[in-house]
Amino acid sequence: MAKPLTDQDRRKQISVRGLAGVENVADLKTNFNRHLHFTLVKDRNVATKRDYYFALANTVRDHLVGRWIRTQQHYYEKDPKRVYYLSLEFYMGRTLQNTMVNLALENACDEATYQLGLDMEELQDIEEDAGLGNGGLGRLAGELLIGRCHLVFPQVEEADDWLRYGNPWEKARPEYMRPVHFYGRVEHTADGVKWVDTQVVLALPYDTPVPGYRNNIVNTMRLWSAKAPCDFNLKDFNVGGYIQAVLDRNLAENISRVLYPNDNFFEGKELRLKQEYFVVAATLQDIIRRFKASKFGSTEFVRLDLSTLPDKVAIQLNDTHPALAIPELMRLLVDIEKVPWEKAWDIVIRTCAYTNHTVLPEALERWPVDLFQNLLPRHLDIIYEINRRHLERISKLYPGDTDRICRMSLIEEGDVKKINMAHLCIVGSHAVNGVARIHSDIIKNTALAGHVQPRSCLTHLLNLQKIGEDYIRDLDQLKKLLDFVNDDAFIRDVAKIKQENKMKFAAHLEAHYKVKINPSSMFDVQVKRIHEYKRQLLNCLHIITLYNRIKNEPNKQWTPRTIMIGGKAAPGYHTAKMIIKLITSIGDIVNNDPVVGDRLKVIFLENYRVTLAEKIIPAADLSEQISTAGTEASGTGNMKFMLNGALTIGTMDGANVEMAEEAGEENLFIFGMRVHDVEALDKKGYDAVSYYNRVPELKQAVDQIAGGFFSPSQPGLFKDLVNMLMHHDRFKVFADYEDYIRCQERVSALYKNPKEWTKMVIHNIAGCGKFSSDRTISEYAREIWGMEPSLEKIAAPDAPR
Repeated sequence: MAKPLTDQDRRKQISVRGLAGVENVADLKTNFNRHLHFTLVKDRNVATKRDYYFALANTVRDHLVGRWIRTQQHYYEKDPKRVYYLSLEFYMGRTLQNTMVNLALENACDEATYQLGLDMEELQDIEEDAGLGNGGLGRLAGELLIGRCHLVFPQVEEADDWLRYGNPWEKARPEYMRPVHFYGRVEHTADGVKWVDTQVVLALPYDTPVPGYRNNIVNTMRLWSAKAPCDFNLKDFNVGGYIQAVLDRNLAENISRVLYPNDNFFEGKELRLKQEYFVVAATLQDIIRRFKASKFGSTEFVRLDLSTLPDKVAIQLNDTHPALAIPELMRLLVDIEKVPWEKAWDIVIRTCAYTNHTVLPEALERWPVDLFQNLLPRHLDIIYEINRRHLERISKLYPGDTDRICRMSLIEEGDVKKINMAHLCIVGSHAVNGVARIHSDIIKNTALAGHVQPRSCLTHLLNLQKIGEDYIRDLDQLKKLLDFVNDDAFIRDVAKIKQENKMKFAAHLEAHYKVKINPSSMFDVQVKRIHEYKRQLLNCLHIITLYNRIKNEPNKQWTPRTIMIGGKAAPGYHTAKMIIKLITSIGDIVNNDPVVGDRLKVIFLENYRVTLAEKIIPAADLSEQISTAGTEASGTGNMKFMLNGALTIGTMDGANVEMAEEAGEENLFIFGMRVHDVEALDKKGYDAVSYYNRVPELKQAVDQIAGGFFSPSQPGLFKDLVNMLMHHDRFKVFADYEDYIRCQERVSALYKNPKEWTKMVIHNIAGCGKFSSDRTISEYAREIWGMEPSLEKIAAPDAPR
C-alpha cells in the first residue's frame, strides 16, 4: 500500500504552499466549523462522519458559488451560443474530489481536515455515487459534461437510493418549474392545432455546478424532478377519495423516482417513454424561455424571431433517448409560437445533432404507435407528417424504389406498427456521428472519436515531472514520454507506482470483500456492462482453460493472475444474470482449490460504479476489451485503462482500433476476427459445434460448464448458457477462442519481463492524447455546433455582483 504521509511530510507540503496556503487552510477550518454548527446544527460531541462530510462538501461548495454566478453573468454579458447536451443519463460519480481538484483545493482541504483530526479519504468515501447512469452511455455524458467546462463555451439487486441523505451539491430552482403534458387528445381549430384534456405533471429543476479545471468556469447540469400539481385530483381528495388521490400523485411523481435500468436492451415500457418525454419537454421549454429572456433582466433586448434559434442554441441528442426533442421542438414552434411548418423544420434541423451509441438491433428504440397514440397523440401526428414529407423526398430521389422507401421510413410496418427513433434522429438532425471511428463507419458517417477526461483519469498513476504539467490541459503532451521509454529510472518509477496502486486495491478488496489476493499477480480486469456482446463468456472460457492447465501441470512456473470481472446486468436480462452466476460459480471452485493456490484467483466485483472504477483502473495490469468486432460503439473504459498504464487485450472493435493506431498495434494484444471476417462468417454460416468438436480444450471447458462441474449442487444450472453458445450465439465466442488463448499466452510471457512490459505501458500512456474529452468537445464545437471554443479564463469573482 502507498505509504501514508507523516506529520513531517504534511508540514513540508504546507510550507511549500507558503503563507497563502496556510491562510487558505485556516479559512477552510473556520468555514468547516461554521457549516457544522450553523448549517447542520451539530457540534463535535454529536456529529457523525456523515455530518463531517456534509460540512466539508458545503465548505468546498462555497468556493464554487461565486464562480458559478460569475460564469452565468459572463454568458449573459457575452451572449454566446449555448450548447444543451440532452441525455437521460449523466454518470458523474462522486463530486467532492473532482471539485477539490478543479478548484486547486485538494491539498489545503487535506491539511485542514488533518488539523481537525479527520481523515479526508474517509470523508470522501461517505459520498454516494450519483445514481444517474447505467453504463458507458451515461459515463460518456458525464465525461463530456466535465470536459465542456475546461473549454470556455456555454448479486442481489438493490435500489440505488443515493439521495436518502440529501445532496449538498444541488440547488432547487422552483421559479423555473415547467408543466409537462401527457395523454389527452388533438383538436384542429381555426386558430391551429391544440392538444387538450391533458394530464399535467410539473418538472422541478435541480442545478448542480460542474467546475472547470482551474479556470473559474462553473457550468450547470440541470436535472428534472417530477411533481404532481397542487390541485392534482384535489376534487377526489375532498370528496373522500383519499387513497386514489395519493396513488395518482405517486403515479405522477414516479416518472423521476427511478432511472429506468435498461440501456442495452430496448423494452417498450410506458414509464420509459414518459421519462424520455418528461426530460425533453421540460428542457425545451427552458431553452426557449432562456433564448427569449431579456438581457440583464431589462426590456431592452427580447428575442422574438425564433428563426435565429440555431445561431444561439445547439442541442446534442445523446443516443435516441432524447429523440422526442425533434417532434417536441416542432410542436412548440408550430403550435405555440405559430411558426410555419417549413420554417420550423429548418430551425429544428439546424439546431439538433445526434450521437448514435449502438448498432445492436435489440437496443434500438422502436416505440409502438398505439403507445404514442395514447400517451403523446400530438407528437404522433407530427411524426407522421415528418415521415410523409421525408418519404416524398426519397421518392423523388429514388423513383420506384419501394424497398428503399420502406427501409428509410420512420414508421415500421408489421404486426405491431412502430416508430424507429434512430431514423427520426437522423432525419431531424444536421449532423450524425458514432462514438468511435469504426462505429461511425458502420453507421456511414464522419468520425468523431474518443472520450477520456484527463484530469479524472490520470491522477492515480504518475507524477509526470519529466514533462511538466501542461499535459493536464493538453493530453497530447504525453507524447513527450516516448523520450524516456528506455530510461531505466523512469521505467522503475512507473512500475513502482503501478505496484503501489495494486497494493492499495488489494487492501481495499481485503477490507470490503474479505478476499485476500496476491498483489504481485497480474491484475486481469474486465469491468463493463454484463452483456453477451461484451463476451464475458469468452473470458470465462479462458479462466477454465487456465485452471485446467494448472491442474494438469501443477509444477510448471505459471504467471500468477487475479482475474476480476465486474458490471451490472439489466434486471430483465436473464442471460446476463446467468453469466454473473457462472463467473461466481467458477470463482468458488478455482479460489478454493489448494492445487491452484495464489496462481489463479477469480473475483466478481459487486456494485461496479464510478467510485470503484477509480480504484480498480489505476491498479489494473491488463484490460479486457474483447467484444465481437463490429458490435462495440466505442467502449469508454478501454481508453481510461490505457491512460492509467494497463495494457489492452482486445479485438479490433470500438476504440481499440484508434488505440492501436496511436500506441502502435505492437503495443496492444490484438486477437480475433476483424469486421470483414465476421461478415464473411455470417455469409458462410457460423457453426459453433464444429469449433467445439475440433478444439479439445474448448470442448473440455464447455463440458465442465454443462456437466455441473462448477455447479455441483445444481448440475443443470448452466445448460441454457451452453445451449446458447452451441446453437444461438450471435457473437461467435467459439470462433475467437483459439486466437484469444494464444494471445493470453503472449500476455503471460511478457508479464514475466517487467521491464519490457513497462516499456509497452509507457507507449500506451504516450499515445492517449487523441482520446481527451477536451479534443472531442472542441471537434463537436467546430464541426457540429458551429462555434469556436476558447481557452480563456473567466475572472475570479471577489464577491457575487
